[in-house]
Amino acid sequence: MALSETMKAEAEVQNNEEEAEDLKAKVQRLTSVFGVADLKNEAIGLYNVGQSCCLNSLLQVFFMNIRFTRILRRITVPLCAEQKKRNVPYQMLLLLEEMQCGKRKAVYPIALAYCLSVFKVKLFVQHDAAQLFLTLWNLIKRQMKKPELVEDLNDLYTICVQEHLACQKCSFEEKRNSSMLTLPLPLLDSNCRMLKTLKDCLQYFFHPEELTGHNMCFCDQCGRKTPFLQSMKLVHLPQTLTIHLKRFCFEKSANIHKLSHYLPFPQDLDFNAVLTESQCQADDNEKAGWQYDLFAVIAHSGSISCGHYCAYIRSLTECKWYCFNDSEVCQVSWDDVKCTYGHSNLHWGETAYLLIYMKKHPQWPYPGV
Repeated sequence: MALSETMKAEAEVQNNEEEAEDLKAKVQRLTSVFGVADLKNEAIGLYNVGQSCCLNSLLQVFFMNIRFTRILRRITVPLCAEQKKRNVPYQMLLLLEEMQCGKRKAVYPIALAYCLSVFKVKLFVQHDAAQLFLTLWNLIKRQMKKPELVEDLNDLYTICVQEHLACQKCSFEEKRNSSMLTLPLPLLDSNCRMLKTLKDCLQYFFHPEELTGHNMCFCDQCGRKTPFLQSMKLVHLPQTLTIHLKRFCFEKSANIHKLSHYLPFPQDLDFNAVLTESQCQADDNEKAGWQYDLFAVIAHSGSISCGHYCAYIRSLTECKWYCFNDSEVCQVSWDDVKCTYGHSNLHWGETAYLLIYMKKHPQWPYPGV
């Protein structure tokens, strides 16, 4: 009887060890695809190394984006030490690996900050999140040696539009395709009235504008300046869509002030329900993918000259919201994220500045993972 109990206990220990090994193997397999930063219950923060809250917020959004980290892990490692110090994708990869190594509250992004300073991205200054996002993305794209990675990066972030300029006298029309990294949405209309929802901002951005008076353009067909109608049509939306809410506004006195008024944004965004047929230049297959989930919000608090950024990010593997405030990271609710809608009486309050949406997919995680 005692022997039977002993054998049973040994078998149970063996089963537990096998289960532990299976779990370890599964975690390693997931880590190779997703990155530990998005799997841990306690996400890792980034210490502020000199008013680097804007940089920290953007880095956390990059690192929590599974599709981006998959591209980052495939970069070509520079050969010499000096090249490694000046290579932004490589320094981002090192920082990501450091964040995944061991249990710690936060890590210092000093090596990456030094690398960026070579390219005129300074510390101890106030940065605009939309401008810094563009700078970072251009540096990453420029220093990726593999053409297929550049193509993947473009597919992940680039928006394609078609610009139209039509003469109102002879109907002569010019068309030009262009791309952009963000949709820069005004929060005020032409009469300086506040737009009330994200849908209003999107519709206003794609609404045709009449160019008359001093804004008339020269028409080659008419041989003189004539009134024109300027419009933009949406051609393609990327996997990760970044919307820039233009809360920093010029006054007539040329001073910049912050628009803090209430502007709600949805968790689910369907461009087919927002834009009209005349505002789109895309086929049905393209439009079928124009449905998005909110992935992250970069919020700004304070004034133009003295402000602070933090990031609210939804973990793609846990579907939980986290607030990344430099070295402090905590789980939050959707109601906490909604607090960034803004309030006209709270000019120093926290307001959403960048909205990052991600395309909906019927299967998640990736098949085979």
